[in-house]
Amino acid sequence: MKSMRVGILGTGDVGKALARGFAAHGHDVKIGSREKKGEFVTFEEAARHGELVILCTRWDGTENALRLAGSANLGGKILIDATNPLKHVDGRPVGMDRGFTDSGGEQVQRWVPQAKVVKAFNIVGNSLMIDPKLPGGPPTMFMGGNDEGAKKTVTDLLTDFGWETIDLGGIEAARLLEPMCWVWVTSAMKTGKWNQAFKMLRA
Repeated sequence: MKSMRVGILGTGDVGKALARGFAAHGHDVKIGSREKKGEFVTFEEAARHGELVILCTRWDGTENALRLAGSANLGGKILIDATNPLKHVDGRPVGMDRGFTDSGGEQVQRWVPQAKVVKAFNIVGNSLMIDPKLPGGPPTMFMGGNDEGAKKTVTDLLTDFGWETIDLGGIEAARLLEPMCWVWVTSAMKTGKWNQAFKMLRA
């Protein structure tokens, strides 16, 4: 796939893992933070740089990150929403902030209505987001969004990164994808095995 300019909003483990992965595949990456420091630019600079932007903040900082990025810098662009609306207590996730009548993905689309939001990368840990290597073949990345062209670009990226992809429809598919994150987290906490991903099997 041709090289793209990628802006990443978020400097946590997910943002850093995606930055390394996209860069390893030849993409031009800038990581945005609230303040410009070291290897990080501001949210605004990262959003302006990217023809594709990836949102990977903690949920309680998501709205502010988008505000700082600037709607003008996101309008018309693909915005991959990798966030999950998790509730945290003492730094640990304890459940979901939203249920089955709304989702974080839909809220992100409302916050930046001119962006082409695609929910993806939220159902797996950061160590497997790029070039996942697991027994049983490539795992499945489920995704959703309202813009078909944006989803085609994201599908091409995911294929290049070693994923099978399944498109579940519009951005309201995030109502299903975000609870899948909690399934992933709960399973990992119970088994102690975090190197796991979903796989759709068909007859």
